[in-house]
Amino acid sequence: MKVYGDMISGNCYKIKLVASLLDIKHEWVHVDIMNGGASTQAFLAKNPNAKVPVLALDDGRFLSESNAILNYLASDSRLIPQDAFAYAKVLQWQFFEQYSHEPYIAVARFIAKFQGMPEARKAEYASKQVGGHTALTLMDQQLALTAYLAGDTLTVADISLYAYTHVAGEGGFDLAPYTNIKRWLDSIAQHPKYVGMTS
Repeated sequence: MKVYGDMISGNCYKIKLVASLLDIKHEWVHVDIMNGGASTQAFLAKNPNAKVPVLALDDGRFLSESNAILNYLASDSRLIPQDAFAYAKVLQWQFFEQYSHEPYIAVARFIAKFQGMPEARKAEYASKQVGGHTALTLMDQQLALTAYLAGDTLTVADISLYAYTHVAGEGGFDLAPYTNIKRWLDSIAQHPKYVGMTS
C-alpha cells in the first residue's frame, strides 16, 4: 500500500505513527502541500477533497480522512477495543480531536510556524488560543483519571490526539501546566516502536 502525505501535517503523522506501532509495510509518497501538491489532477483523482493523507490500497481503492485511515489500518489490532462501548469511547475522542482540538491547535501552529504569523491572521491566531486551551484542559482532566484517553490501554484515540498535541508549543500553547498530558506524551514517546514526526 501507499500513503500520500506531507510530514508537516499532524494528520499525516498519525498514519506514520500507527504504521510504525503495528509494523505495517507501506510506501510513503511525499505530497508538498505548501506548493500545491494536493491540488494536482493526479492527486485529485485520489481525493477530490484535495487533502492529505490518502491511503492507496493494492487493489486500486483509496481512503482519505486521517482518522478513517487510522482506524482501517488498526482494525483487528490491540489499538481498537473489541467491546462496542469501549470502541465508541475511542470514537468519541477522535471526533473531539477533529472538532474541538485540531481546528484550534493545528490552525494556530500552521499560522505561527508555516505562515510566519502574517499580520492578516494575527487576530485569528489569538482567537484559537482559548479553544485550544479548553481542549487541553479537558484532555488533562481525563488523563488524571485514566492512563490513556479512552481507558488504561493505548488506542487509536491516543494516536489521533498525540499528533498535534505533542507539537502544540509550535502554536503558542504552553503544555507545562498540563502535567497529566505531559506524562501521557512521555508514555507514548517511550513506546519501543515509536517514530517521531520528522524522523
